[in-house]
Formats: sequence, structure tokens, C-alpha cells
Amino acid sequence: MAAVPAYPVRVEGRLDPNLSRWLWLVKWILAIPHYIVLLFLWIAFVVVSVIAFFAILFTGRYPRGLFDFNVGVVRWTWRVGFYTFDANGTDRYPPFSLQPADYPASYDVEYPETLSRGLVLVKWWLLALPHYAVIGFFSGGGWFAADAADSHLGAWGGSSSGLIFMLVLFGVVVLLFTGRYPRGIFDFVIGMNRWALRVVAYAALMTDRYPPFRLDQGETELAAAAPAAPAAPEPPV
Repeated sequence: MAAVPAYPVRVEGRLDPNLSRWLWLVKWILAIPHYIVLLFLWIAFVVVSVIAFFAILFTGRYPRGLFDFNVGVVRWTWRVGFYTFDANGTDRYPPFSLQPADYPASYDVEYPETLSRGLVLVKWWLLALPHYAVIGFFSGGGWFAADAADSHLGAWGGSSSGLIFMLVLFGVVVLLFTGRYPRGIFDFVIGMNRWALRVVAYAALMTDRYPPFRLDQGETELAAAAPAAPAAPEPPV
């Protein structure tokens, strides 16, 4: 069997082994400066996406500068979400930066040299609808790319009825009393965030590769390894 090809969107988050028992109680306050900046960045994201839409429609290319900006906005947003209630995976304060950085949460999208002019008309609303239904369950609200996709775009922080929020809440309560964040919960939450952020890239026109209906859990993105070949029989003595 061949290895599963890697998806062009990489979402990773490394769990801090020494999380504070109580800091999660105030992280939402500490993150307010980020929320204010992200509000304006997401307004710019929408404007840039509209420009990119027409650029792709007429030229088949996503202008590199616009692409890097939009990836940077999602990257910044994921760092803040990872710090707060989309994972609570680290106590390190997120950097105020669109660029890759030495931080436990990372987001990268492989730049496409060309994009389909036809798909740009339908992928962000029609083709992505099945994924929006799944992610709506994760985030506790309806998903729609044009309004910044609920908790994973725009103002970060999903609904309190979402599965991600409920699992993270359970995890931090366990952390409060035991000093340990349950690893199984963390891996599952990262898998849901990874699924959602792949769809963000697809809906935001950054890739033509359809997101897999697959919950890839764990800290890092690794293509599934091909099964090991059976050992060759030893030659007769």
C-alpha cells in the first residue's frame, strides 16, 4: 500500500508538559490585546480574499503577497486559539506576528503555483458544505466561509456548546486538580482543530485539494507511513 499523501496545509501544536494549574482562568483576559488586533486583521483578510478571488478567476494564480498575508492571519489566530480555549496547549504568550516563529503552535500552507478558475466559484460555499456541517458540531455553531467561519476565523473562541470547548473545559478542570492535562483529550482536540483549519484554507481559496474527512490526531502532521515490507526469507544454509 502507498503512503497517504500529505495535505498541503500543516497544523501542529505541541503540548507544554508544565502547564499552570490556574493560568487558564485568566488567559481570555490576557489575550484581549490579540483579539483587538485580530479583529482588524480579519477585516483585512476578507478584503484580501475578495481581491484574490478575482485574481484567481482571471489569472489562475493567488498573488503571493496576498497569500502570505492571509496565511499569516490564520497562523496568528491559531496561536491565540492554542493558547486559549481552542486547546489550552501552552502557557507561552503568543507573538504579535504574521510570520512563522518559535512557538508551540504552527500553521503553514503550501503555496500553489496555479489554481482552478472554475473551482474558485464553488468550492468556498458549495463543495465545502459537508465540512461546514462537521465543523459546526466541533465548534458549536454554523459554519460559513463568508462570515469568517465561526470560531476558527475572525474572533477566535468557539461557542460554549461546541465539542472543542467542552473537551478543553474538562481538560483544564482535570489540570486544576491533578496538574496534568489529559493527553487523549489534547490529541482529540488538536485533531478537530486540524480538520477545521484545513477547511479554512480550502474555503479561503488557498488550495484546490479537497480536505480529507479524517480526524488526524496528535501534535504533528505526518503522512501515513506505508506498511513495512515483509522481511525477505533467509537463504538456506
